[in-house]
Order: sequence, then structure tokens, then C-alpha cells
Amino acid sequence: MSDAPLFESLEGLRGTGKSTVAPMLAAARGAVLVPTVPLIYQALRREVDLRENAEARMCFYLSALFTAADEVSGHLSAGTPVVVESYFARCLATHRALGARLGVRLPPDLPQPMTYQLTCGEDERRRRLADRTKPVSRWDALVEGAADRVTDAYAQFPMHPVDTTRLDPDEVLQAILATDTQGAHHRADTEPLGTYPHLLPPVPCRAEGTCRS
Repeated sequence: MSDAPLFESLEGLRGTGKSTVAPMLAAARGAVLVPTVPLIYQALRREVDLRENAEARMCFYLSALFTAADEVSGHLSAGTPVVVESYFARCLATHRALGARLGVRLPPDLPQPMTYQLTCGEDERRRRLADRTKPVSRWDALVEGAADRVTDAYAQFPMHPVDTTRLDPDEVLQAILATDTQGAHHRADTEPLGTYPHLLPPVPCRAEGTCRS
């Protein structure tokens, strides 16, 4: 069994429990919760999200992720486990679903997490979203309109599925902790993210409208 520190990522659509469970998982693992949009990006993030260019937004979030990946590497090298709420898979999958046409091949030496894809029955997921007080951005609404495409794109990545339907956060955490992590570490996935440079064909899309198939 490897004694390398775990690197774990939670992926999934909005409302599946990522933001709730990620800090709980980090606490349970004694891990650092690394934000994948670092603080220095936050002000510009708001400006980018006001615009309509999917390629520009994709490049911005890729830049933030590469910056976060450097921080992840530093923690792992120091022997500290790391948890992130989403990673490159989310960026690539959602922006392809929203019409980005960039071909991306990620470097093979990026830290690669053991990834859990949180899923939830659609009726319950929508009830969770309806109960939120956080404003829904234009991009959030577009992702909801392309949810099936995002899910299809996620299927291109090696992940451990965790169904959160009818589970409270503690039960979701226990399901994740029960997943076999023997031999898992920062190179845990059997195939690198860069194996999947072309997730979906481009979908014509404008931020104020609906993506078309």
C-alpha cells in the first residue's frame, strides 16, 4: 500500500453536494481543502462571468486550475493530503457543453486525484437547488440547460460514482470514506486527464440563450 498522501476531488452537477461534503471530507482526512479558483482570481472571476465568451471563460478557469495545481503539488510533496471541490474535469466538461471549441490536452505530470462523481436523482437535485439562497448566475442557468451534455462529458473521466439521493451529508461522507483507496494517491487514476482532449463536439451557444444540439 502506498504511503503517499491522498489527493481527492469531488465532481458533479450543482445540487449534488460537492460544496457541503468537500470540507467534511478534508476534515475527515486531515487534508488541506485547496480552492480551485485561488483568491487572486476572485475579482476577475466576477468580471469574466459577466461576459459571454465560453472560450475566454474556459481559459480563465484553466489558468486558475493550473495555479491551484501548483499549490496541490506543494502540499502533496510535503506529505499533506489534499481535497478539492472539482478539478479539471468540471472545467473541461462544462465548457464543452456550453460550446467552447478549444482542443485541450493537459500535461501528464499534473497531480491527478482520486475522483468521486456525486450524483443525485433529478427531482431531489432540483429541490435542493430551489432551497438555495445563493443567486443563480447566467452561466449556472446555461449549465442547467446543458446538464445532460455535462453528464455525458463527465463519463469520459475515470471516477467513483457516489449517489447522494436521499442521503444526508454525513451519509455521503461515509460512503466516500468506505470507497477503497488502497494504493490511491496523487497519481491514483488509471488514465490521466489529458487522455481526453476532445470531450464533446462544439455546441453553438450564447450566454443569454440556450445551447443547441
